[in-house]
Formats: sequence, structure tokens, C-alpha cells
Amino acid sequence: MLTRKQKHFLLKFFSLFSIIRGYNILIIVIAQYLTSIYILAPDLPLKKVLFDLNLLMLVLASSSAIAGGYIINSFYDSEKDLINRPRKTMLDKLVSQRTKLSAYFVLNFLSVVFASYVSFRAVLFFSLYIFGIWFYSHKLKKYPFVGNITAAILAVVPFFAVFIYYKNFDLVIFVHATFLFLIISMRELVKDLENLRGDLAQNYRTIPVVYGEQVSKRMLTFLSMLTLIPALLLITKFEIGYMDYFFYGSIFALAVFLLFLWISEKKIHYLILHNILKFIIVIGVFSIVLIDVNVLLNRIL
Repeated sequence: MLTRKQKHFLLKFFSLFSIIRGYNILIIVIAQYLTSIYILAPDLPLKKVLFDLNLLMLVLASSSAIAGGYIINSFYDSEKDLINRPRKTMLDKLVSQRTKLSAYFVLNFLSVVFASYVSFRAVLFFSLYIFGIWFYSHKLKKYPFVGNITAAILAVVPFFAVFIYYKNFDLVIFVHATFLFLIISMRELVKDLENLRGDLAQNYRTIPVVYGEQVSKRMLTFLSMLTLIPALLLITKFEIGYMDYFFYGSIFALAVFLLFLWISEKKIHYLILHNILKFIIVIGVFSIVLIDVNVLLNRIL
């Protein structure tokens, strides 16, 4: 049996894990490695990618900066989240604001330390990334369009760090990145619809608050149509192996998303739409292995 002190420690641990969205960071780490193996450095031996210390440090720098970003976002959004996510917020409140800020500075410091192993340019890159996350959380997220675009860019930046490291400028990489950017942009707008009540109460000038739900739905419809362009290009113009099945599935999922979008009225409806987009992103990460299902065996040998 656990003592009361041990139970309290475990609750605080899970609270901090909830704040930094540990499950999201794990997915990003997996995505960075799979992207490196299958897309950015497909000709390098597998061991050279997996045991590349520079790549590991870039991934750790990204993870630390992202974790810090979730903390500062939680810090600034505590009042809004109390309205939008009362249960999660009560769990998060087990960690004091002082502890959150201490963890935020430690994680950012670690991010810069990890980056310093790679190069001074990596230090500058992650220092700017950390500042961008803070400025977004503090100011930009309260404004329509700018907040949504910035959030989508910040979500893609960790992959850009690995992309610069490998210096692979193939067109297919930009098409993949465009697809991801559009899906994330849609997710950010759906989150604004989902959090409409709290945003109104805290005077956040998001797209749904300023322009209304109908305009937001039209924008999501337009973004869905735009997302078809990179998806169809990847299916028809590039060699992506069996990953084309993922993009066929994504097109179907987006069709379901649009049908459900126009009958959505309540928060639970927007939560379902959010989960559809999150599902596309997560399945997309693991579908990278379908580019060449024999790559692990071939490159080990």
C-alpha cells in the first residue's frame, strides 16, 4: 500500500505529465525519428540515423522546448481552461504556478544545452523557437488568424530543425509539410470552436469569437479542400509506397469531418471533430513506415 505522501507525489507527477502533454511529446519524438529514417535520410544506414548523437540532441532539444511551451501555455490559460476543461484543470492545479514556472525555465535551459551539443546555430534556432512559443502564449493566441497560423507554424518547427540538419530539399518533403501544416491549422480552428465559451469569458479574440461559428465552419471547409491538394499530389506524383493508403483514408476521414462539421453545435461535437484530426495526425506518423515496409530489414543488413 502506498503512503499518503507517495500518493500525493504520484498525483503531482501525473499532473505535471498532463500539463506537458507527455503523450504528445512521445508522438513527436517518434515522428522525428521516422521522418529522419524514411523521408529525410533514406539512403543512410539505419544505425547511423538511430545512433546519431546530433539527431538525438535535436530531438531532446525539441522535446524540452515543447514541454516548456505546454507549461507556459497552461500558465497563461489557467482561467480560461477552468471554464473549458474543469476536470483537467483541477488535476493540473496540483502543481503550483511557482513550480510550473520553475519547470518551464529548467526545460528551456535544457533545450539550449542539448542544442549547444550540435552547433551555435542550433542554439540560436531553439532560442528563437522558445521565444516564439512564449510570445504566442502571452500575446498572439488571443488574436484571430495570427494566433492560428502561429500555432500551426510552431507545431511544424521541430521537424524543420531535423530537416535543416539533413539538408534534404526534395520537393516531396515540402508537400508532406504542407499537408501536416493544413491539418494542424484545421485542428487549431476546431480547438477555438471547442473553447468558445472560455475564450468569450476571457476576451480572447479568436476567429469564432470575432466572426462567429458559421464563418469558422466555412474556413474549415476551405482548409479541407486545400488539404486535398497535397494529399492527391503525394498519391499521384510521388513514390510513397503503401503510404498512399493513409492519404486515401485521410481524404475519407476529411469527408466524414465535413459532414459532421455542418451539423455540429455543441462542445462535444467539436471535441469529436478535434479527435478526428488528431487521429489523422497520429496515424500519419506511424504510416511513414509504409513508404518502404522493407526498409528496416534492408538497412539493417
